[in-house]
Amino acid sequence: VQLVESGGGSVQAGGSLKLSCVGPRYIFSNCGRAWFRQAPGKEREWVSGISSDGTTRYADSVKGRFTISQDNAKNTLYLQMNSLKTEDTAVYYCGACGGGYWGQGTQVTVSS
Repeated sequence: VQLVESGGGSVQAGGSLKLSCVGPRYIFSNCGRAWFRQAPGKEREWVSGISSDGTTRYADSVKGRFTISQDNAKNTLYLQMNSLKTEDTAVYYCGACGGGYWGQGTQVTVSS
């Protein structure tokens, strides 16, 4: 079982990207889902999460700039990233069920 991310790319600072994560229906129906990121030389960090009841949370570093959402009909999790900064550069991963499921990651590069 694997989650599949897409939507990464290279943008200039101030730009936007929207990440997608597709997975099996039973994961999106029953588990909390989240986005993480890992920059070169750094630990993987939690970015944003959405619980099974739809409650959303954000890391302070992205609050007000990123929006997590989901489309249950498409079994898809999204992360809309606006006002991107160079420090947002990282590989972004989606995870579900408390780390039981992970995607392969998608690279986001923000240049100045």
